[in-house]
Amino acid sequence: MSRPCPCTSKKPYDRCCGPFHSGKAAPETAELLMRSRFSAYALGKVDYLISTRPEAKRPEENREELAVYCQSVSCVGLKIIRKELGGKADDTGVVTFHASLQANGRRTLHIETSTFARENGRWVYVDGVVKE
Repeated sequence: MSRPCPCTSKKPYDRCCGPFHSGKAAPETAELLMRSRFSAYALGKVDYLISTRPEAKRPEENREELAVYCQSVSCVGLKIIRKELGGKADDTGVVTFHASLQANGRRTLHIETSTFARENGRWVYVDGVVKE
């Protein structure tokens, strides 16, 4: 059995976000994509983070900056607060979440409302509004 998934689903990684990260499966809902991106940040899966952005936005992503960020932050926990659409039959979705993060010995709470859309049949992270 593999380690627990960083997305805090209480499932083993190899039966939760692992298949998404390896390309063996694709998230069927916006929430699953959001969870898999949280896990990708936790595990430093930079290529996955870039590949789950809209094609037009991928060139803007800075692989080195993402890698440095992933190494500098510990992703402690994730809590889904609200979901709008984003199901298997939807083309758009919104997920509000709280991510507990730790950096430089200090714990912070990242609160974001993220927008997702289907592109070529797959969910992508469009953008997010962070609550200050």
